[in-house]
Amino acid sequence: MGRLEPYPFAGLVRRLFRELERKQEIFDLPASRFFAGEPGLDFSVRFQGHRASTPLGPAAGPQSQLAQNIVLSWLGGSRIIELKTVQVLDELEIPRPCIEMETVGFNIEWSQELKLEQSLEEYVKASMLIDMVAASGHLPLAPGMADTVFDMSVGYDLAGISGDRVGAFIRGMLDARPVVDRLRRQIPDELKPQRDAGFRRTLSDTLTLSTFHGCPAGEIERILVYLMETFHLHTVVKLNPTLLGRGETRRVLNEVLGYHDIRVADAAFERDTTWEQAAGFVERLARRAASLGLAFGVKFSNTLVVENTRPFFPANEREIFLSGPPLHVLAIQLVDRFRRHFGAGIPISFSAGIDRHNFPDAVALGLVPVTVCTDLLKPGGYGRARGYFDALAGRMRAVGATTIEQFIARWADARSDGPFHAERGTDGSLEETVLANTREYARRVLADERYTRPHNAKPPRKIGRRLKLFDCLTCDKCIPVCPNDANFTFVMPRLVVPIVKLTPEDGAWRARQEGTLAISEKHQIGNIADLCNDCGNCDVFCPEDGGPYVLKPRFFLSLARWERPGAGDGFCVEQDRGGWSRTWARAGDLEFSCVEGPGTIRYSGPGFNVTLSAADITRVVDGQSEGEVDLTWLEIMRRVRDAVLADGEINYISWHGVDDRLRPPPANRMDKALPDWC
Repeated sequence: MGRLEPYPFAGLVRRLFRELERKQEIFDLPASRFFAGEPGLDFSVRFQGHRASTPLGPAAGPQSQLAQNIVLSWLGGSRIIELKTVQVLDELEIPRPCIEMETVGFNIEWSQELKLEQSLEEYVKASMLIDMVAASGHLPLAPGMADTVFDMSVGYDLAGISGDRVGAFIRGMLDARPVVDRLRRQIPDELKPQRDAGFRRTLSDTLTLSTFHGCPAGEIERILVYLMETFHLHTVVKLNPTLLGRGETRRVLNEVLGYHDIRVADAAFERDTTWEQAAGFVERLARRAASLGLAFGVKFSNTLVVENTRPFFPANEREIFLSGPPLHVLAIQLVDRFRRHFGAGIPISFSAGIDRHNFPDAVALGLVPVTVCTDLLKPGGYGRARGYFDALAGRMRAVGATTIEQFIARWADARSDGPFHAERGTDGSLEETVLANTREYARRVLADERYTRPHNAKPPRKIGRRLKLFDCLTCDKCIPVCPNDANFTFVMPRLVVPIVKLTPEDGAWRARQEGTLAISEKHQIGNIADLCNDCGNCDVFCPEDGGPYVLKPRFFLSLARWERPGAGDGFCVEQDRGGWSRTWARAGDLEFSCVEGPGTIRYSGPGFNVTLSAADITRVVDGQSEGEVDLTWLEIMRRVRDAVLADGEINYISWHGVDDRLRPPPANRMDKALPDWC
């Protein structure tokens, strides 16, 4: 259980194209769930002066941290990527588990889980992967569907943001040429034409500011002025739902929506920016941005700080963060209030409880981007986004709209619950229509039972059975709900393995069988420990108890990771092209290793170290033991190794172990690292 370990770029490139070619999927997302455009419809919008092919994006969070996360978001149709917030304190210990989606959405996640330098590289890797797959011709992208905007996000105070390391990160996003050029050389020779793709050099010149809950209003303003004047960035400031005020927040959450079990602490209102303070600095910042020739906007909303009453989270965490359906209603009320005060002239981006049902409505309010996190953590994962565009396309066609602007103008007629009267402004703009749409939608969500507690109180089904290392229901729900693509399937043949134990007696070895181990399901579930941040989301949706990320085979991609203190149970598998393989396994306090070469196996564990015949593992060639030698873990290690490294398998393990220049490892690479007794 440790920090995330980004996957090598060369391996990501190879896996992406090989998986697409052989399996018609990318990072376990089937091509049927990709969104490549809709014939006859233009979903494009403008954001901070840039064209984006759609208004959808991942919110700064678990879907926009690692390169593969970002690619998966893009494949689902996101074209405005709000990258995960980074800060100077990049070695935080984050409590686990940290994401709980049993009913609405709660989390205790905190900023990035990578070093600042790693985050920059992950974002460049993601951009390059997207550029390559878009230019490859392997996806049926509609004309204009490749336009993607990357929006960086930083936090959390002026001291950190104005420091050298965050400054270096921002400059690296503004000019990514050194990282692009270094990674370009790592593209495998078999994909050499991809090295000539037109990789973007300026990854981002836009930034969404995320600040601490309770950050002083004056400091928020100073940070944004600093970012504008120092880096000439287009900016957005993310605001908190507590701007509604103590009385209105609790009235909507607890009384109107019925979430009596969720309490917003008084301290959340006392320490957060007030409406009057926010209105003041928004007006001043909009003027400052305009004077600098920059765009400025706001985002609704940040998560809502509530008291921790959830048994899922560590009890010592006093506060957690609310997202999902109830936050949608609160944030929409803020959008309405903001526009009643400022009109429609200040752009608003949005993130709160977005799903396929309300995505078209959020688009019709002129919100750009409309970002999502919570819904993509549910069964289907990134593939759920495809449904957003199906819904939007249906609503657009229903009113004869072919562009987003036309849809905004005609949204009232597209509402299934009845139209209302809305007209364009006399100057021909959509401003009055946007304001009218906002007022009407804010009224309607307050009365929509989809956002109430009774509608969101039923947790995912559990069957009352505990997970085991092998075999389960194989419902595979844990695969797409992992935002990091850390869970995967692998095939082990259906078999019954005899449990054999060897005992040394008078200079010889006696073998006896003590039961069997049966493998009966069509495939098994595995977990890549390096890519898993132990968030716990797969545990929530697994019908069995215990958590796939805890009890299913966990694979570490290097021995150093496997040996790291506190790493937990799991396997490490290495294999060279000269016939040697090494496998390590840990289960609780027990550790085992298996080194196998032509004809022999060296099997070590608690109190024993023996050499066995590969043809008959019950035949001891040499070795010592303080007592009985259980061959069960040897059988498990060998069969797991063979399964994940089988010909045709495409997973993170099978693509690991090749260096950045992709040269075949020498035949004796493994030999040099073998123990003396081999």
